[in-house]
Formats: sequence, C-alpha cells, structure tokens
Amino acid sequence: MSRLFVDPDIAKAHTIHTDFYTSPIYYEQAKERIFANCWQYAGCTDQVSTPGAFPFSLLPGLLNEPLVITKDEKDTYKCLSNVCTHRGNLLVNEPCSINRMRCKYHGRIFSLDGKFISMPEFKEVENFPTEADNLHELPLFHWGKLLFTSLHPKFKAKDFFDDMIERIKWMPLHQLTYRPEYSKDYHVKANWALYCENYLEGFHIPFVHAGLNAALDFSAYSTEISFFSSLQLGIAKAGEHCFELPEYSVDYGKNIAAYYFWVFPNMMFNFYPWGLSLNIVNPVGISESKVSFLTFVFDESKLGQGAGSSLDTVEMEDEYIVERVQEGIRSRFYTKGRYSVKHEKGTHHFHTLLSSFMQ
Repeated sequence: MSRLFVDPDIAKAHTIHTDFYTSPIYYEQAKERIFANCWQYAGCTDQVSTPGAFPFSLLPGLLNEPLVITKDEKDTYKCLSNVCTHRGNLLVNEPCSINRMRCKYHGRIFSLDGKFISMPEFKEVENFPTEADNLHELPLFHWGKLLFTSLHPKFKAKDFFDDMIERIKWMPLHQLTYRPEYSKDYHVKANWALYCENYLEGFHIPFVHAGLNAALDFSAYSTEISFFSSLQLGIAKAGEHCFELPEYSVDYGKNIAAYYFWVFPNMMFNFYPWGLSLNIVNPVGISESKVSFLTFVFDESKLGQGAGSSLDTVEMEDEYIVERVQEGIRSRFYTKGRYSVKHEKGTHHFHTLLSSFMQ
C-alpha cells in the first residue's frame, strides 16, 4: 500500500502521511503529477488590451512556465507559450497593445494566434517553416471575465468548475471588476497543502476566528463535495449581511453570508454579497507559500460588511495557526491523524485527491 494512501471512507481513514509535507521528493513529484495536470488561474479579460498581449508566469517559484494571453481585434483570446521558437527568448515582457509579436532577439514575428509569420535571414533553411515554428497553444477556459489554463490537462475544465458555475449562475459575474487596490499577497511559512487543509474545514472557526464566528451561524455550517471541488456554505446569523437570492436558486430561503468554493488543487473562490475574493495558493518551497488574494467587486456598496469584511484579519489568524502546524508536523511523534466525519469532509476529500494524483 502506498505511503500516501488515504482510505475513501472518512470514518476509517487516517490523514495523509506527513511525508507529503516534508519530503523533497514528494514536493518535486507534485509539480508535474498535480499542478501541471490541473487547471490554474491565468488572469482576467480586463488585463488584456484589444488587440494586445498580457504576459505572465504560471505559478512562479513552482512551475515557472512563461505564458502570454493574447486578444485580437475580434476579441478572440488565446493562451500561448511566451517563448520564441527560434532561440527561446521571451517574446512579450509587459502588457501591451500590439497587432503581432516580434522577438527582440532576432526579429521572428508571430500573429496574435501564435502562428509564425516571418523570420529574417532564413531563406536558405530547408523545410521551413513547420508547425514547430508556431507558438505552442494551451487550452483556455473562460468563466465570465476569469481565464484559466492547464499545461497538460488530464481532465476537462468542466470537471473542475461546472458545479460551482451552476450553483451561482444567478450572480452578476459579468459585472465583476478587478480591484488591485484591494488585492494583496501573503507569504506563509508553511507547505501549500497545509494552507489548503485549513481552508477546507470550518471546524476551526470558533477556536481561531472570533470575528468571523460572530457573523456566521456555526451550527448551520455545511460542506458539499464534488468531483474536483467542494463548497462550504457560510450561513449568516440573524441580522448579519447575506445574499439576496432569487427564487430559482437552490439555496433560496437560506441566509447565506458566503459561498466558499475550493477547486483542486490550490484555488479558493470566496463569494460575498460584494463580489469575489479569489485566493491562489502558490507553492514557492516545501515549507513556504505565497497566497494571492485577488479582489473582484460587483457591488461596492456592500464592501466592509458581513463575513467578507475583515479578510486581512482572518488571514493573519489562519497564517498563525497554519505556521504552528508546519512546525508540528516535523515531530518524530506525529505522522497521521483522524478526521471529524461531520466537519472535515473537505479535508478528507482533498487528501484522497492528493493520494490519487501522486500515485
């Protein structure tokens, strides 16, 4: 039996072995087995000019894959390798308005869909150009203004996102506006998976988050499991701010303060009445993570209210406890724990996925 095996029956299961958080071998294997095979946030449509290009590195510090999002005059988006097919130079260095991409090393030119156009001083080259001279195109998944891609998708995007999209189809996501002034990066001295585990259970809320616990009815807190995602429903206490749900919503009649969606392996979609806090957990070392809180607003009048009002405070509380766990899992006397069947379904689901992908 694999060292990372997790029993699918939560009542019988032990948590994943601490080697997953401490072994350099497992950390390196996770890059390709987990992150390269899953979907990752690539940016939002507001970041790309018409026509133009927006360069980014996919999970810098882990995958470090240089990519570029392009948009042509017909508003067609592409996700492409940002590496010139001649000598490997980076093509686009900053967001820009352009009609084509020209390499600043030797002048090779590409269209915004990645097709090779021309190259100086190559008349004598035989069997040129070929398909290999075009930029590699990656799959691109649109959800409203949000864009996602995958280096080697083993599964379709719908397997990761469809349940979330269907659940909140009534939200005005087309009105979301990226607000960098409300966005922030946090550097956490803990393994990325420990941070995700903490997010995936509300069990700790009464013990760690006094302010959040005052806004939520913990007795009504629940977790729902999907294939590659899960949902935690935060129910507001009487008098606290909550969503105004349409009658066709499956949650109509509930006082929902927040929808906490998690998408494997490292994305958290926190929907509040004011909009979305998208959290991306980026591993930058075996015991260090960068967590990006990206803020998208569709109702500014509701900012600063309810469960989504003190995100920085909640984050500091989470960081403190997760960093203590990071110290604890190095103990010679702890390798595995058990799950609360009622409260830790999300963490158990996460561990079973980790086990599956790593094998």
